[in-house]
Amino acid sequence: MIGSLSGLRILYLLLAVWGAVHPMWYFLSWFGENGFSLSAMVAAWTANDAVTGLSVDLVIAAVALILWILAEVAVRRNWSALLAIPATCFIGVSCGLPLYLFLRTRAV
Repeated sequence: MIGSLSGLRILYLLLAVWGAVHPMWYFLSWFGENGFSLSAMVAAWTANDAVTGLSVDLVIAAVALILWILAEVAVRRNWSALLAIPATCFIGVSCGLPLYLFLRTRAV
């Protein structure tokens, strides 16, 4: 399978894996120090204007990505690309976007 992938598709896949693993490292470290509290994590995401701005930026990017995925799947019928939506919602844009690009650039 890897032999049939283009260099760009391999980069997309590597970025998706990195976008899943690296941020999760920080989330798990934070949960280890603060306990598993989603309300405390949301409070941390709004701790100051800089962090709030970054959080809002990521939410807007995630919504735009999800709309793009839905619009393109409706036209291209590339149903596997829908896997990027839960990746975006449950992991983040850093995983969802490169995963979507990986899935989108496969031979249909």
